[in-house]
Amino acid sequence: MTEENETIDEAGTEAANVAMAQGESAGKSAIPPEELTRLTDDIIGALKTVYDPEIPADIYELGLIYKVDIDDSRDIDIEMTLTAPGCPVAGEMPIWVENAVASVDGVGQVKVEIVFDPPWTPERMSEEAQVAVGWF
Repeated sequence: MTEENETIDEAGTEAANVAMAQGESAGKSAIPPEELTRLTDDIIGALKTVYDPEIPADIYELGLIYKVDIDDSRDIDIEMTLTAPGCPVAGEMPIWVENAVASVDGVGQVKVEIVFDPPWTPERMSEEAQVAVGWF
């Protein structure tokens, strides 16, 4: 028997992320829908506590989170990027993300991977992040 993963895919940091995690992906989760909804909301909330120190917005609203997989064991795999490959906190930010998500009640192990494909662009920012950086 294989475990199915639920995924929050990067989609402009809008509600589509939550819909994907609630069972609209290819597989069915062994996690009850109510718990999956709570986990998803709590993980997003935890991601929103991590800020890029050079930009006054959180990493979720900046569009730095590309994918979050929640497996049936409640282990979390996160793919994220940085605003620039030479980001001065490149070594620290994944640890911040791991610690924030690991603090969510009911989460198993957390693994964070930095990816650069596709490259981050400012168009990935939510309206909230654009307001925070003064684009509106």
